[in-house]
Amino acid sequence: MKKIGFIDYFLDEWHANNYLTLIDKLSEGEMKVCYAYAHTEAPEWAMSNEAWAEKMGVALLGSIQEVIEKSDYLIVLSPDNPEMHEELCELPLKSGKRTYVDKTFAPDKETAIRIFENAEKHGTPCFSSSALRFSEELNDIDLSRIDKIYSEGPGPLDIYSIHQIEPVVRLMNARAEKIMFLGSKEHPSYMIGFEDGRIAECYHRDDETGSFAINVVDKENKAKRYQIQSDYFTRFVQAMIAFFQSGEAPVSHEQTIDVIAIRTAVVKACETPCEWITL
Repeated sequence: MKKIGFIDYFLDEWHANNYLTLIDKLSEGEMKVCYAYAHTEAPEWAMSNEAWAEKMGVALLGSIQEVIEKSDYLIVLSPDNPEMHEELCELPLKSGKRTYVDKTFAPDKETAIRIFENAEKHGTPCFSSSALRFSEELNDIDLSRIDKIYSEGPGPLDIYSIHQIEPVVRLMNARAEKIMFLGSKEHPSYMIGFEDGRIAECYHRDDETGSFAINVVDKENKAKRYQIQSDYFTRFVQAMIAFFQSGEAPVSHEQTIDVIAIRTAVVKACETPCEWITL
């Protein structure tokens, strides 16, 4: 059995809870989360790190280095605090051990580049992604026919924009060059202009359905709607397990940097609606 170590900001959060159970289930016991480190104590609404570790049957260790030494594979979490990723990734990405870094990978493009440079310098295989990239529905789309994309989904822009940007970048498979914010604070939307002239528009709904959808317009101006109904989170964890087994990242570093550059520009563009922000 291969042992996995968690490195998190604090441990009682949705990703840590679900990664732990799904990895054990989907790997059929071949992999198991055995160790964890938390940078800070949990907020008042969450279980303490000690209580979480006891409940989950995980050894709570006192340092990142100790987790690295005891583990075969590493997962750096902190999903809602990407500003912590550079610090939390510093030692794991020097270790040479296969490492998954949770979404949102970095708070800005420059930080994303530095994190990957650290990994590449030390020969550490790693990747990061939103789970939405692995939606089964995306496999049915002919990338060569895409002219425009209209994406929609729930959640606040700062945390959930990654879940729309990631699939859009995967489908367009091109470099973005500019961003324009179009919506309001309550109903944010934005356009992504790509170097080849194509456009994608993303809209954040203020609801709790949790559903995502992508409308694809082809070169004949025919549109088709893809409601995301597949179990993309399970498919994502399967991709993570395959990465740990093979060392082959399912997402390139270059595309992850592009995703982060777009997200950073989207946040900045909110300050100047209806004006293009160049990446």
